[in-house]
Amino acid sequence: MSDKLLHLVRHGEVHNPDLVLYGRIPGFRLSERGHRMAEAAALELAGSDRAIARLIASPLERAQQSARPIASTFGLEVVTDERIIEPTNYFEGMVNSGPDAAFRKPRYWHKFWNPFRPSWGEPYRQVAARVREAMDEAWDETRDGDIVMVSHQSPIWMAHLDITGQKLFHNPATRRCDLSSITSFERRGERWFEVDYRTPAEGLIDDAVDVGAV
Repeated sequence: MSDKLLHLVRHGEVHNPDLVLYGRIPGFRLSERGHRMAEAAALELAGSDRAIARLIASPLERAQQSARPIASTFGLEVVTDERIIEPTNYFEGMVNSGPDAAFRKPRYWHKFWNPFRPSWGEPYRQVAARVREAMDEAWDETRDGDIVMVSHQSPIWMAHLDITGQKLFHNPATRRCDLSSITSFERRGERWFEVDYRTPAEGLIDDAVDVGAV
């Protein structure tokens, strides 16, 4: 591995008793289990015996909260970057699971006319581009040590698909991006490579609620 890596860390479980798609809605915080997941990610990074030089997080509260154990562990300031925020989505605030899920209701089906874009929210290509831009900038501005960026499932998965040369259109249910997971990359010249994927909170995931992502 390189002397410098960039780790995309997903936030922990969110307190979401109504099972809504929370997207960018303010006020959605980590659950008690989510805090433990975030701590597990911080411990995993500390145990990897790598120096963390820069910590960046999405402005959403769940990402900021998930970044704090990492900040405390490594004595870092959390820098906020809007470019790694959750995508916009028409279905924000609506139920996202079970028989009452919005996508099951015919009155909303007109929003699914183009799943390749997708028509219900921010284009996949735009998400991938802004995350890649943030990654490039952080890499160029960090001389020594690793970079951690705390983000969300969709932006992390878009970066993964784009960097590995896959089509951005996908089934969200197939994303390999668990709560508090760590996806690691390195840049060689101008090209990014994915080098590792870890799930430090694996023991906490089975009973977790994870229906708020887009």
